[in-house]
Formats: sequence, structure tokens, C-alpha cells
Amino acid sequence: MSDSATQDRTTEKKYETLLFELDEQGIALVTMNRPDELNSVNMQMRLDFTALMDEIFFNNDIKVVIFTGAGRGFSGGGDMSHFEHDWVTPEFRANSRRLTKFFDDLEAVEKPILVAINGMCTGAGFELALAADIRIASDQAKIGFRENFISLIPGVGGTTRLVREVGPARAKEMIWTGNMYPAEEVYQMGFLNKVVPHEELLPAAYEYARQLLKRAPQSLGLAKKLINNIPNMDQTAAIAVEGLAQSILLKTQDHKEGVQAFREKRRPQFKGK
Repeated sequence: MSDSATQDRTTEKKYETLLFELDEQGIALVTMNRPDELNSVNMQMRLDFTALMDEIFFNNDIKVVIFTGAGRGFSGGGDMSHFEHDWVTPEFRANSRRLTKFFDDLEAVEKPILVAINGMCTGAGFELALAADIRIASDQAKIGFRENFISLIPGVGGTTRLVREVGPARAKEMIWTGNMYPAEEVYQMGFLNKVVPHEELLPAAYEYARQLLKRAPQSLGLAKKLINNIPNMDQTAAIAVEGLAQSILLKTQDHKEGVQAFREKRRPQFKGK
């Protein structure tokens, strides 16, 4: 990682399966930290995700979040022991809701969520990437769903979000075959924002995050909320909500600052107010 990416690290928070670092600029780096198990999502990581989400929602010092994985991969998906448990089906559905809610909350929080995909990304790891806003991958990354090999389908929103991102035909292919696709091919599908050399992955994610820090936080948040929900609305409803969001932003201090900075030919200093 470059010096610019590592400088000013100030705050660390303790989780059992996650590493959390928050720098002075407001960029939080969350690293899934079960490298010997390819960062597979076990019960403790589900609990840590729940606690983390409260931090992301309510800590106003957090402006942008980057997720990545420790070791040689992003995440190998759900821990196999989770599927070996003798579940009663209502209990399984209730338990799955914890992870479903985490991914739903990643989409709902009015802050940019980035993923830096550093290697294998499958199962719950792929579902995390699907729930994120911006996806940057190493040129060594491979992405896909493998649930078909244990006679399951992507759950907790995976199938649904995949159709939204790549369309029904490609989603069927990916889920049915269980193939792992090179990052460049997934980029061509339109799923990834950028593919970079492996050693440049985190610096590229931090560079992207720092660009977003220069933008007005409320306009980023409302744009995210609107864009995520446009597929669920007809055009008339979407344009109406768009107008409501614009009317809210029009009354913010940041809007006034933006107009004043334009007139004064300087860079605006947004405060999120």
C-alpha cells in the first residue's frame, strides 16, 4: 500500500473477525480477517457485521467505507460448517436474515461503500460486493457463485441483486455453471468499476475514496438512495422522488457553499450540512 494510503491512520475498533481502521479524513477500511479460511463468513462474522453496521450508520466521522479481505482472497463465501448444521428451516431463514439485513443496510446507508476485491470473491463475499456502490478489483481476482456445487442458490439477496446488475441471461449462466470469472471478464459485464494491477488495489480504492470526500455528502447520499430504488419505480414516480431530493438539497448549507465557490472560482468546502 502507498504511503498516501496509510498515512493518518488514527482509530481502530476491535472485532473478532474484522479489522477496522478509520483515518483522519473519514475513510474507514474494513478487512475481513479470517485468512486461513479464505475469509469465509461464519457466525461470529455475522455478529461482527451487525455491530459494524451500527458504527457505519451512526459514526459521523465515517465518510466513506472500503471493504477488502486479508490474505490471498476477498471471501470464499459462507463457512461450510454453517451449511452442515442440522437446521430447522424457519430457524435457518431467521438466521439468514442477519446477513440479509447487513447487505440491505449497506445499500441503505447514505455513505459510499467501496469494495477492493483482492482475490477469490464468491458466495457471501460476492453478495457483499453486489450490495456495495463501487467495485474495484485486482487483476488477479476471480468472481462467481459456487452454490450450485452444494445444491443451493445464492441467498441473502445474491440472486436478486445479480439479476439487477448483469441481467437475467448472464445471471442464469453464472449461477447455473458455477464458473469463476476473471476480473477483466466481469468488468466487461459492467459489474466492476475498475480493474487494476494487484499491488495497486488498495491505493486505487483510497484514491477513489478521496475523490468522494471532495463531494457534498448529502448529495452523494440522496443520489445513492434514488439510484438504488429507480428499478423499483416507474418513470413518473422516479422523477417525482428526484424532484423531492433536489428540493431537500437546495436548502442545505453545502448547496449555498457550492454556488458561492462557483462564483468565487474556488474549490467548495463541503461540511455535510
